Amino acid sequence: MTSIRVVLVDDQELVRTGFRMILDAEADIEVVGEAADGEEALAAIAATNPDVVLMDVRMPRMDGIESTRLIGAMANPPRVLILTTFDIDDYVYESLRAGASGFLLKDTPADDLVAGVRVVAAGDALLAPSVTRRLIEEFASRPERVAEPEALETLTDREREVLTLMASGMSNAEIADGLFVGETTVKTHVSHILTKLELRDRVQAVVVAYESGLVRPGGDVG
Repeated sequence: MTSIRVVLVDDQELVRTGFRMILDAEADIEVVGEAADGEEALAAIAATNPDVVLMDVRMPRMDGIESTRLIGAMANPPRVLILTTFDIDDYVYESLRAGASGFLLKDTPADDLVAGVRVVAAGDALLAPSVTRRLIEEFASRPERVAEPEALETLTDREREVLTLMASGMSNAEIADGLFVGETTVKTHVSHILTKLELRDRVQAVVVAYESGLVRPGGDVG
């Protein structure tokens, strides 16, 4: 079994120790590095080539947002899973825009932390929890609407429909049930959407859906 390689980034050593104990107890997860701020995180990532980075937001020297943005510019960047104390936080809004693949609260149960790492490592995005759905809607309601990106015009009607359902926080299985198609078909549509819009994952697709006005906070279709 290939282990999921994880780097922990948090300015509190006690927090890192707790996360390490939880993750190292799993046969398929290996903590390969730690960092106390964003600058150390970039060095640790370069040295260890992780699959997932658990990233705190508020840290000295370089915060998690700037670090996430710089990680996204790397060749073959790892997935970033933001850790925060607050469920609604301006910093988290910006981290999603910077390219994070999702977020968890620091008081998340151990099983959910482990599941979150696995989900993100598999290339999916952590959008299922209701708190994440609320977060996406909240941050999307703040900026002024921008013109619909030209890239959205390249999507088929079914792809736009799938994107809209993704933006509501639905999983591939839920979308498949709603559209009466197979989950493999939905995965193909999602892949085409990400390719056409030149996006890394579902979180970025959801951001585009809201910020373009395709979907409005509350689930209304634009």
